[in-house]
Amino acid sequence: MDRTLKALSLTLSYPTAELQAAMHEIGTILGTDSRIAPRTRADLIALTDGLARGDLYDLQERYVMLFDRSRTLSLNLFEHVHGESRDRGGAMVSLIETYREGGFEPATSELPDHLPVLLEFLSTRPFAEAQETLADATHILDAVAARLERRESGYAAAFAALSQMAGAEADAEALAGMLAQPDDDPTDLAALDTVWEETEVTFGPDPNAGCPQVRDMLALMDKPAPNPLNRSA
Repeated sequence: MDRTLKALSLTLSYPTAELQAAMHEIGTILGTDSRIAPRTRADLIALTDGLARGDLYDLQERYVMLFDRSRTLSLNLFEHVHGESRDRGGAMVSLIETYREGGFEPATSELPDHLPVLLEFLSTRPFAEAQETLADATHILDAVAARLERRESGYAAAFAALSQMAGAEADAEALAGMLAQPDDDPTDLAALDTVWEETEVTFGPDPNAGCPQVRDMLALMDKPAPNPLNRSA
């Protein structure tokens, strides 16, 4: 297992008491990986230290404001590429099949393109394969990192680390297009309601139309997941 990718998956997960207890160990792993630039490693140690020491409810509220209520910071990667279009459903099906082919069944109710879920999967794969996947998403990683830096969030270091591990330059045009989108204001509830009032994602054809892959995927989405990383009360 690639312990750094697993550590980054946990760092980017919803804060829980269990994760807080593990943050010092996670920081040690991240702080000693030479694939990450020294300055970024120092920032990661500061991030994990803050996550270990902070008030849990404050950390949870900050996480939700950043990643759940700000669409431009979404941890669901296909959100940045496909939005809520039908194409996203096809991409989800393909990703689920990739997980299954690798013997990986996410123990979470999050969508398959949720970055911590993807990183957990990549931590079980050969690094060359993981690096290729990260390289494909470099423009997303760099755009989210830049937005987090604007907000002076320590989470920017996690995205910078992933971009460095990808070992590839982001497509300049794609990155510029993403950064040209206005930042969400998570405190403007009216604006957020307007943004989210879009067509519901359809994962491929009608699930009653006889597509077993789609039915299986939807069943997986609805399946309860007794996972301590879930954002349940």
